[in-house]
Amino acid sequence: MIYITGIIISAFLSILLLTKRNKSSADKILFIWLCVITLHLTMFGIISSQEYIQFPYFLGLEIPMPLVHSPFLYLYVTAFTTHPARITHKLLHFIPFALALLSILPFLLLSFDDKILVYRNGGESYQILTFTIFTVTLLSGVVYCFLSLRFLYMHKKSIRDNFSYTEKINLQWLFNLVIGLLCIWVIAFFTPDKYIFSFVVLYVLFIGYFGIKQVGIFTNPLPATDPSGFELEEPFDEIEVSAENSKYEKSFLTDDQLESIHSKLEQLISQEKLHLVPGLNLSMVAKQLNVHPNILSQVINRVEQKNFFDYINNLRVKEFKEKVAKAENQKYTLLSLAYECGFNSKTSFNRNFKNITGQSPSEYLKNLQIKLIE
Repeated sequence: MIYITGIIISAFLSILLLTKRNKSSADKILFIWLCVITLHLTMFGIISSQEYIQFPYFLGLEIPMPLVHSPFLYLYVTAFTTHPARITHKLLHFIPFALALLSILPFLLLSFDDKILVYRNGGESYQILTFTIFTVTLLSGVVYCFLSLRFLYMHKKSIRDNFSYTEKINLQWLFNLVIGLLCIWVIAFFTPDKYIFSFVVLYVLFIGYFGIKQVGIFTNPLPATDPSGFELEEPFDEIEVSAENSKYEKSFLTDDQLESIHSKLEQLISQEKLHLVPGLNLSMVAKQLNVHPNILSQVINRVEQKNFFDYINNLRVKEFKEKVAKAENQKYTLLSLAYECGFNSKTSFNRNFKNITGQSPSEYLKNLQIKLIE
């Protein structure tokens, strides 16, 4: 029964993606992956229920199929965090699956009766081959999961270099999916197939839950706006923060150039109060200064010794301290002042304030004997 649940949910999610308008590269990868999961669960359900006598043409095809899941997750992650790879490059990740399929070709060419007999005898004469494929599958799965985690780590670092906020673009839900699949590979090492596929069903539920919760994956994306209401060029879940343009990443700025750009930056921030814009990003500031974003990033890193995220949020915390010290502002709530200073959530404000000052906002106010309205 649990396999039927997984089959229905994965098929339903596939249909949702198929009917979605303006599908991204990530959507297409997830659609194909969910179709493969549906097929894989169907084949395992048939074999585990001993109904394979009615469907002998399926026998053997399920053996190499686990080799495709980690590459699909890896491609899904890279579709969010880097420039989409060419289709030929994507196909290279499925070479192990193709080789495993070729290795079981002698079995696939057997008559239906011979296939059934092999399965009834517990895979006799094919144990070494299936064990080899199983071992390669586990190694491949773990390697791809760690590669996916590496890309997500690089993405996390990159958004702090390019954005003043991390909410909705930190891909935490995708990190959860990678950890979930990694857990399945660990479980596969210790438990029989029926338990592994039970966890696969839970994983499909996991994909559905986070996918529906994350706006724009299984539904047509909403108009892209930042937390302040300004329209963005792209939806949150598709904002690309890929590796820096090689033309600029190794460029060297003289001390005079650094100071000149930094001086213009401070003047711009002081006059325009850009740090009060909740959805502020590096490109927006660089455009105002008429410099390349990577050049501006170098200036902030070398002069301020901070990334863009920390630089802007330090300014926001400073702004909050100045506002809260004025008696006329003490008739407002703490959260309303935080929003005025550019923070887009209570969680973001509390976390950044404590990281910068070493105190929570309430502790800071208590020490200064400042009381805001509740």
